[in-house]
Amino acid sequence: MTRTYLTIGFSALLIHACTPNQSNSTCGPQCQKTTTELACNPMIGHVSMRSANIWVQTETGEQTIAAVVLDSAGQAFDQAVVRGVTTHPVFRTGTLEIGMLEPGTSYQVVLKSGQREISKPLSIRTQPLWDFRTDPPAFEMLTGSCAFINEPEYDRPGTPYGGEYEIFESMAAEQPDVMLWLGDNVYLREVDFHSIDGYAHRYSHMRSTAELQDLLAACPHYAIWDDHDFGPNDCDRSWVHKDWAQDAFEAFWANPSYGVPDMVDGIVSYFRFVDMDYFLLDNRSFRVNSGIQTSEAQMLGEPQIEWLIEALRNSRAPFKFVAVGGQVVSDAAIYENFAQFPEERTRLLQRIDEEGIDGVVFLTGDRHNTELSRVEMPKGALIYDLTASPLTSRSYDHTDEPNSNRIAGTMVGERNYAKLSFSGPRKGRVCDITIHNVKGEVLWTHRLNAKNWRTANVNPRP
Repeated sequence: MTRTYLTIGFSALLIHACTPNQSNSTCGPQCQKTTTELACNPMIGHVSMRSANIWVQTETGEQTIAAVVLDSAGQAFDQAVVRGVTTHPVFRTGTLEIGMLEPGTSYQVVLKSGQREISKPLSIRTQPLWDFRTDPPAFEMLTGSCAFINEPEYDRPGTPYGGEYEIFESMAAEQPDVMLWLGDNVYLREVDFHSIDGYAHRYSHMRSTAELQDLLAACPHYAIWDDHDFGPNDCDRSWVHKDWAQDAFEAFWANPSYGVPDMVDGIVSYFRFVDMDYFLLDNRSFRVNSGIQTSEAQMLGEPQIEWLIEALRNSRAPFKFVAVGGQVVSDAAIYENFAQFPEERTRLLQRIDEEGIDGVVFLTGDRHNTELSRVEMPKGALIYDLTASPLTSRSYDHTDEPNSNRIAGTMVGERNYAKLSFSGPRKGRVCDITIHNVKGEVLWTHRLNAKNWRTANVNPRP
């Protein structure tokens, strides 16, 4: 995607964006807004101590979008550097990059098209500089996967597969500090697979969902993909249009980066939030489904595994979260679980154990149910896997699946989302996992303790 960078001047503005009062057919039957320039609410992307990414989608492509940054007093923050963007001609999207911000500071970002104000002020807060000064602050993140938004004219006949979109409103009401999407964030349909416009339509249709608008603007968003964001069901690296898949993914998300230079291509990425490290994996670009019972079968590929192990080994985070589309710790060798790739799965888990890496928690989706799994490796490493699924897709209760690593009482067979709450001093951080239903009600909770990882979590409180 070709991006134009502009340095923008500043002035105070009042603006309008998506509201629940007026529908607009251009962005789909569920999107409701009052502006004509933007197709839906802006989304906050990657936010660091010094910078913030703001994703936008305009009604037509090749529109130049600028921004004004205001401080807490509503005055122009002239120190900020705003790199405006010209939206993609097909996807109609772009990501503004705002730099030279101060850590731990709140700002208002106002979007402009020419001299027109095109959204209400967007609130962002940069990450705090706590290192070597204080204990890390408490924060909360949300995560989930599998978001199917019905479109009857293109869906398969029969009972609608998606529903209960109000879950996004419950999530926004949590006032999260960060949101991580765990794949199947859109569901490409048969009508979409064979044109770049199909990818553009599917992402745009999902992003315009009315109930989603407040969540987009509530906090920074990060994402990985799975098969339904990539191509047909269960597809692997042989999918001929994987270039379209990556172009669309990069056009609709605002992660800090894509790929690791000279090591791994695809959508692999990493970010730090407060004192936690997040490693975003790509389970499609290197996947080989054919010959599953042979050594050729792989989900991640050796270069990606080597990068991950090196990065985990160098991490000093109390919890090291590894996001990947399919279940890792579950030993049920069914569907697209990593257990279907036994040699590669064993190699990855053994490497974590051999390197003595503590605090590893996989965050996974795909399965249309939620559960927490745990495995204790021969040399003492405890490895967890929180599967959070589905958000709005059809749900299933998989209690009868032969996952011997499932923690009892954690199976959820209804639409839900996960909240991870971090608290405690620097050397005593805890992570409280709570699973919430569509209405935001708590279904179960489980605590992970970073201190003395190998003993503190063998029998944690339920």
